[in-house]
Amino acid sequence: MALEQFSDVVQRCQAVQDDSYTTKDYDVFTLAGRACIQEGNSVQVLSIVVDDNNKDIVRCMGWTLLPPLVQVLRGKEKESHPQCEAVLNHLLKVCSPKELLVGLLEQLEDTPDDAIGDTFLLLQNPLTEVLRRLGGRKASSLGMVLSTMLEQVAKLPVPQTAEQEGDTAFPLCLCCTVLMTVAKSFVDEARLHVKNRTQTEAADGGHKWAPGGEELRVELLKFCMKSLCEPLLDIQLRDSDTLDPAPLRDFSINILQSLTAIGESLSSLVCLPVLKRKKLSGFLEEETRYPQEALASLAHLLFVHHISIDAFPTVFCPVFILRCNMEHVSLLLSRMEETRVRKGLELYEKSLVMLEDDAVSVNELEIKTFTSVPQSLVKVMTLCPEQRLRTKGLQVFQLSINKFTTEAKYKFFQCMLNISNHSGVEGYIIKNIRTQIDFSLKPGNANEWFQGPHLLPLLRKAFWLPEGPETDLLQYLDRIMEALNLLRYLVIRDKVTENQTGIWTDLDNIECQFLKPLRTGLSMSRAHYEMELKNTIQSKRGQAKEDSVLSVTVGIENLPNMSSDSQIQALHSALHTFDMMESVLVRVAEITETKDNKETSSS
Repeated sequence: MALEQFSDVVQRCQAVQDDSYTTKDYDVFTLAGRACIQEGNSVQVLSIVVDDNNKDIVRCMGWTLLPPLVQVLRGKEKESHPQCEAVLNHLLKVCSPKELLVGLLEQLEDTPDDAIGDTFLLLQNPLTEVLRRLGGRKASSLGMVLSTMLEQVAKLPVPQTAEQEGDTAFPLCLCCTVLMTVAKSFVDEARLHVKNRTQTEAADGGHKWAPGGEELRVELLKFCMKSLCEPLLDIQLRDSDTLDPAPLRDFSINILQSLTAIGESLSSLVCLPVLKRKKLSGFLEEETRYPQEALASLAHLLFVHHISIDAFPTVFCPVFILRCNMEHVSLLLSRMEETRVRKGLELYEKSLVMLEDDAVSVNELEIKTFTSVPQSLVKVMTLCPEQRLRTKGLQVFQLSINKFTTEAKYKFFQCMLNISNHSGVEGYIIKNIRTQIDFSLKPGNANEWFQGPHLLPLLRKAFWLPEGPETDLLQYLDRIMEALNLLRYLVIRDKVTENQTGIWTDLDNIECQFLKPLRTGLSMSRAHYEMELKNTIQSKRGQAKEDSVLSVTVGIENLPNMSSDSQIQALHSALHTFDMMESVLVRVAEITETKDNKETSSS
């Protein structure tokens, strides 16, 4: 029935002049033709399509047969493939390229997720041929094709291992290879436009593009930027020393090479956030041409994976590269996705290891990212659910401290004690302060920042209780213990007669602002916890069952519901912590008293 309808409408339309086909003609041709292909009558359809008498009809309506052709060619039934492939190839030659492009893009957009890889392979050559037929008008169409393909790629799961990269269940690798194949010939064409323009500029100082040259270049630039954002920013590339095929790494290499081919400087792109903004001609703003995430992804590929690093000038000093990459690190670490955070840490680490220790001056701290990045690192170290990233964050944090000059370390410690708002981080900073003081007190290492008058303001920030005697000592345990250890170190290491750190002249202030409130707080906390412990033990004795659940209030906080034994253990642990604090306090008092007595007797 469908074959008869298809033959009838074709014969009827042969007599129509000037392509004046009716809507009914289009509808019957489309429905009957599609049904014929789906029913397996592709041989008859082929004979009708290639008949010269039907050339005008096929030229106007043939593109409507694309859906069933793609469906059959994508299927596993190979019997009718040769005929359907012949029909498709004929349509690509005679139909309007604009209409063909619309039909092919519809097939891309309507592809089921489990057939994306097969569809990419099937439409690779048809799309390229149609784009070629558009001639100088192809730039915007190329942009639509590449954008649609990238949208489909974004739906695919990202392979996590080398085995998955070769698994057909993860067609992302195949699709990236096809995507680059489609783009490559147009990249080569754009390269010639760039070369010709450069030669023209050298000859007469003009800025002339061949027709469509700049439009083609811009569309390819947009494609490269989108690819850097997705999928490349979500992909963890494998090391380059493996002998196995690495299609995702190859895709990354091709994207960066394409950027260079179309006249984009990789170094300028990486440094774009800190250099003077570009004066761009045309219809795209800078933010559209150069998305921040794409530039961060580019920097990661360059400095972490060393892809196209040979194209990066060696004249840039490591500090300048760090300054540029800090913009990208800041962006990546501000994201919630694990892949972004990991890449931010990797890029920051690689940027730092290029530097000698003590290479980053205090002037760099005036740049916003040199304070925003450490704040983001604090969030990674304290809030990230992934243990490996927390550990990595701490390692990179310490590495960044090592790269500061002495003055920069001093100012950085001041800043972090003001803004970190986390006891563990503040304790870590105080521990670093002690390390710097110990270094400065060794022969030949004296400096004005970690001894003498400059040191006292920093020490006062360390020897401080956020809420005086009311401070939650357990919440601020890390900070308080590191401050006590620092104080113990200072009174042991620094002689009263030398007073290199100024600690002996500031003891009264430390006593007033830190030690006395801490003793008061310890006394209050100990009494409170001992009372809670007594009440909990009594409650346990009054319970009929030993595994009953209790709720204990400490301060204004309710401890989590747990068994009475667990509650008792937690309270004992808190009291043990108070004992530990008090033992250091007593030791500091003993040392200061002993040294004072010695100085008094000697004088």
